[in-house]
Amino acid sequence: MNILQAAILGLVQGLGEFLPISSSGHLLLSRILMGFTIDETGAYHMLDILLHVGTLIPVLIVFWKDWWAILKNPFKSKTLLLLFIASLPTLLFKVVFDDFITSCETGWFLGASFLLTGFFLLLAETLSAHRKQYADQPNFKHAIIMGCMQGVALLPGVSRSGSTLAGGLLSGLNRKSAAKFSFMMSAPAIVGALIIDGKTAIEEGWVQDLALVPTLVGILVAAVSGYIAIRFMLSLISRVSLNWFALYVAIVGVVVLMLQLAGVPGVPPFEIPTLGAVAQALRMG
Repeated sequence: MNILQAAILGLVQGLGEFLPISSSGHLLLSRILMGFTIDETGAYHMLDILLHVGTLIPVLIVFWKDWWAILKNPFKSKTLLLLFIASLPTLLFKVVFDDFITSCETGWFLGASFLLTGFFLLLAETLSAHRKQYADQPNFKHAIIMGCMQGVALLPGVSRSGSTLAGGLLSGLNRKSAAKFSFMMSAPAIVGALIIDGKTAIEEGWVQDLALVPTLVGILVAAVSGYIAIRFMLSLISRVSLNWFALYVAIVGVVVLMLQLAGVPGVPPFEIPTLGAVAQALRMG
């Protein structure tokens, strides 16, 4: 991987993490287009983790007042409690469906994942348009529902920000508050992934497979583009229809799925798992 490729992946991660279009799905697509092989999956999985750490930086910067308030009174902070509650469903999904989620990292489910994101966004925009009252601050109900949606977004191609934003709107939270809480939810998710997957990465030697300079460039680009994406979404979320994002990911999903079904070389084929394979994955999980 050279510096230009790392910068592209960083840009994709930064924009995709906070725009409801799926950073994981676009990172996988980018690697396919760049011709990275399946043999490099371990190293680039570690790179994905580090790029996510890059997008953690703007979350800390943009919402520094909220994080500072949490640090000053952690045991009295309702925000910290809600973030903890929102993380529980994600952890449960990870434990129960880990084998299935891991199998999706090869990209076989990618086209369907983009379509699922589009469905979530379209549903949220349609149903929230008929709601007359919205909550200004997240509560336990919002945290649980958004946490469940974040669990679904463990599937590569399903947007974490899009799913959690949709969950917030569907549960009655207003658009700006849903976006803010969605972005703050990314912090414990990224830290958790770094701790869990980082241990595996060190044991498997994935860290040594990454070039230092390109990796640092990717992290820096992810941080800068992530900051821009957060500011963009917070300023326009109340005026921009989610249908436009839904249309975009739907088009991407259809194109990817068509390429998969056509058996285009380099594109992971779409394979529907058998009931026996699903049952075995659930037992192992």
